[in-house]
Amino acid sequence: MTNDESRRDFLQATLAGAAALGAGALSGKAGDEAGKGIPTRTLGKTGAKVSIIGVGGHAIGTIKTKEDSIKLMHAAIDEGVTFMDNCWDYHDGKSEEWMGEALASGGRRDKVFLMTKNCERDAAGTRKCLDDSLRRLKTDRLDLWMFHEIIYDNDPDWVVEKGGLAEAIKAQKAGKVRFLGFTGHKSPHIHLKMLKVHPWDAVLMPVNACDWHYRSFIQEVLPKLNEANVGALGMKSLGGGTDQKGRFVVEKVCTAEEGRRFALSQPITTLVCGIDSMEILKQDVAIARGFMPMSDDEQRTLLAKVKPFATDGRHERFKSTQHFDGPHHRKQHGLTEQEVKG
Repeated sequence: MTNDESRRDFLQATLAGAAALGAGALSGKAGDEAGKGIPTRTLGKTGAKVSIIGVGGHAIGTIKTKEDSIKLMHAAIDEGVTFMDNCWDYHDGKSEEWMGEALASGGRRDKVFLMTKNCERDAAGTRKCLDDSLRRLKTDRLDLWMFHEIIYDNDPDWVVEKGGLAEAIKAQKAGKVRFLGFTGHKSPHIHLKMLKVHPWDAVLMPVNACDWHYRSFIQEVLPKLNEANVGALGMKSLGGGTDQKGRFVVEKVCTAEEGRRFALSQPITTLVCGIDSMEILKQDVAIARGFMPMSDDEQRTLLAKVKPFATDGRHERFKSTQHFDGPHHRKQHGLTEQEVKG
């Protein structure tokens, strides 16, 4: 069987799986009042229902003022976005602090599914990350806690050997954390290795049209998650980048609607979106509310359109270089700026 035939068969199987779920399940429209809220899906074996788009914690920390950032988060929650993403090291903790203030008023903490990330691999560092995150987020528990940036081949080993996983499990048993997972953007083989060390509740990874053709998480990891009923979370649907319009949009790979719809048409639960303005919030809420899965033909057309410049990774440099690795994790692995630059 050729590679093209294999990919064709996988796409057909993915679409068949989506069809088996039923239009209501994949679109998330069932049970929503017309024109209100955001469609929801169930996060794997956790049973938690969350909005199909989420607010990315990194982006909210790029907003000029705390007041504007909080206003944006309040607007997102009011529109029905229930999934909140964050991380211990985003903007030196500023993103968590701002989100904590946003959730502390009006009972909003209880209206959202709150995820943040642990940047350490050892037990002591893991405890510190949790204590810091709970304090900054002004909460006594996290809904989902993720080991962040599992992007080096030895990260899965370190999480076990250095004691971070055992400490996270203790926190879960103590009720400080409901569910555990991990994130990463580098290579599917690292994700597959990480899946073997623990029965995770959720995994965050790149899900976009270019990914299909290059070091593909969609083709190699997503089927494993669905098979084990592990909650699949998508990111970088527009290629990431500092411009929240999305690298793909800026570089004319695809439109925002094409990128978001393609990602949401895969069997994932939630797509974490970089939202740094009311304009982008309005765009993403409209896409989510009006979402219908891309047809087989629509997906084939988009995949064919991006293929000529997707297969070499030029638009997914977070996979092919270390330039997009977080500074905390570079330091953790002893990488200097000169080594990263080559």
